[in-house]
Amino acid sequence: MLKYSGGTLSDTHNHFPKEYPLKLTVNGRELATLIASPHDLRFLVAGFLRTQGFVREVGDFQTFSVCDQFGEARVHIRGEIPDQLTPVLTSGCGTGISFSLNAGPAREVPKDVRFAPAAIFAMMHDMGHRAEHYCRHGGIHSAAVSDGDRIIFHAEDLGRHNTIDRLAGQALFAGIDLTGSMLLTSGRVSAEMASKAASLGVALIASRTSPTDMAVEICTRHNIGLAGYVRGNSFRIAACPERFELDAAAD
Repeated sequence: MLKYSGGTLSDTHNHFPKEYPLKLTVNGRELATLIASPHDLRFLVAGFLRTQGFVREVGDFQTFSVCDQFGEARVHIRGEIPDQLTPVLTSGCGTGISFSLNAGPAREVPKDVRFAPAAIFAMMHDMGHRAEHYCRHGGIHSAAVSDGDRIIFHAEDLGRHNTIDRLAGQALFAGIDLTGSMLLTSGRVSAEMASKAASLGVALIASRTSPTDMAVEICTRHNIGLAGYVRGNSFRIAACPERFELDAAAD
């Protein structure tokens, strides 16, 4: 590629983020084509089915196959896929797909689960250091889940919505319940992301940028703390300040 700088052109090398279409067939029915980054596709598939409410645990999978070479995932699950599914084209990068903005029943989180500002800043900083793909070529999003002391899972993908599915897939295969966790994301918090977080039992979402008004509404309804513009030593609380341990900030 060419670089323009100071009125001159020069050759330069650049690694572009890879974009990969993955056709998903469930119980013999073609369900969707997921546009994503090509790594760790098993987590993406499992998490997508989890956040759509089609599976709840690993035992719900009867067969599970992902073929990287042909860009196809074939899965059989217990139970049936509803006959009528209305795709929702979401606000994700490149347009994501969902079948509901209510991704299964929200998990109730104890009211005493709170996070101190210092923990939010520390986990956001840690997530940034783990973003290998972003550091290599940019153009990609990061997300992570944390218990407030450490990052439990981290994911990167072209789509913000895909990173949440990847985290859900990792947790599903590891048998880890994310109820009461903190979700961190590099991108805008949209309605489908807030809904997926609610289905996973997330207690607080922290983003480097802004939430949408629908995301604020969903987080308020499900008692999820929501912080936007987490940068340096500040953030803006958009929903449920009771999820923030603000008394610790005054010490």
